[in-house]
Amino acid sequence: MGWITVTIRIVCLFTLLWSVNGIGVNWGTQASHLLPPDTVVRMLRENGIQKVKLFDADYGILKALGKTGIEVMVGIPNDMLASVGGSMKAAEKWVAKNVSEHISSNNVNIRYVAVGNEPFLETYNGSYLHITLPALSNIQSALIKAGIGSQVKVTVPLNADVYASSNTYPSGGDFRTDIFDPMLKIVKFLNDSNSPFTVNIYPFISLYTDSNFPVEYAFFDGNATPLNDGGTLYYNMFDANLDTLAHALQKNGFGNLPIIVGEIGWPTDGDRNANIEYARRFNQGFMSHISGGKGTPMRPVPIDAYLFSLIDEDEKSIDPGNFERHWGIFYFDGQVKYPLNLGTTNSGALIPAKGVQYLERKWCVMKPSAPLDDPQVAQSVSYACGLADCTSLGYGTSCGNLDARGNISYAFNSYFQKYNQFEKACEFPNVSVITKTDPTPTVGNCKFPIMIQPYYESAGRRFGCGQMPLPLVSVLLLLLLTVVQH
Repeated sequence: MGWITVTIRIVCLFTLLWSVNGIGVNWGTQASHLLPPDTVVRMLRENGIQKVKLFDADYGILKALGKTGIEVMVGIPNDMLASVGGSMKAAEKWVAKNVSEHISSNNVNIRYVAVGNEPFLETYNGSYLHITLPALSNIQSALIKAGIGSQVKVTVPLNADVYASSNTYPSGGDFRTDIFDPMLKIVKFLNDSNSPFTVNIYPFISLYTDSNFPVEYAFFDGNATPLNDGGTLYYNMFDANLDTLAHALQKNGFGNLPIIVGEIGWPTDGDRNANIEYARRFNQGFMSHISGGKGTPMRPVPIDAYLFSLIDEDEKSIDPGNFERHWGIFYFDGQVKYPLNLGTTNSGALIPAKGVQYLERKWCVMKPSAPLDDPQVAQSVSYACGLADCTSLGYGTSCGNLDARGNISYAFNSYFQKYNQFEKACEFPNVSVITKTDPTPTVGNCKFPIMIQPYYESAGRRFGCGQMPLPLVSVLLLLLLTVVQH
């Protein structure tokens, strides 16, 4: 029996190792209160996460990732594409400062540079259409000149809307007609430079935008009616979507180009389909789906993917939807949202951030004596939600069952916490009061959070609203509140 036990252990070990190498996370920083980078890196290591995708080249984050061995994809924001694409000197300067320096002086394991982020989205109206390839080319040339071109590769994370199917089946996949030529040039460049094609795939968005989308097809349980593509059966949208891209690449002569799934995940709030149960079901289903390394019908190889995302971000734009601030597998404070086994820890469970420092346990709520029809109420709520985060309020959301006073209190507290519990931030004219009694409902998932202590980063890094030096916040709030009261 001994050899059977050893064999099982070896198989389990290889499964674990594959999982460690195969799954990464997106670490975004569009938040009013960021956890210190060292805290997040410790959380990454304790959870066995070995790959991170960043959206910019934050010095503090890259420094914290030094000597960890964690594989890094560092990003160049879209608003920098014109600069690095229009000037070889600018590209070389960017690489020297944000890649070479970190590799040589801090031993950061940078493996990719993500040049732009979904630059061909239709909503951008072609703004980055002609500058993305020059930016890719210049950054790649700068990497080669710096002597790290074989270690660090360029890529460009693209939304799945850059391709489509002519017949609704994966086999009909090809690149969008309006961007066909630029896409082929980029694909050829990636192929010639031994770089991967990076795509972001979101079944949730399909469900969000199309009320007729079959819900079960978004998940990996095998409960959906399969899509029959000439005898090839697709039981989930992810496989069908990825193979639509695979067919598009093959159709144009690049069938062997490696593919990275740059973003995939499910939000937990802000929409009726964005909830804890669906997020757990999707992300756990995805992990189980890829854990065997079998890939998709067109690409039967291990899938290289980055979950979106690591931590909630309360300053993300909600233009696409209120769910945008709730993609994290962890809350803003690094606490676990739901059970999720990434296959990377001995316990099979996520491990929360340690040593998180919170503000005092107090909340700003609607004054019990204030009438609901007070004319200041609506104005104050509108003001609070405009500057803070009220995306957990509304139909089908975590706090969607609050009564009118609960909604108002949630808005006031969101503003109060974002601005570091500054006393003036709870002085909505005669309708608010600070309390030390937790207003969080005893039933359901609604939370009235306490904000974490603001983290002040090194010079040169922007301050978010919640991270401005407190005296500056105080002055601004006094001005703002004076305006709203008049």
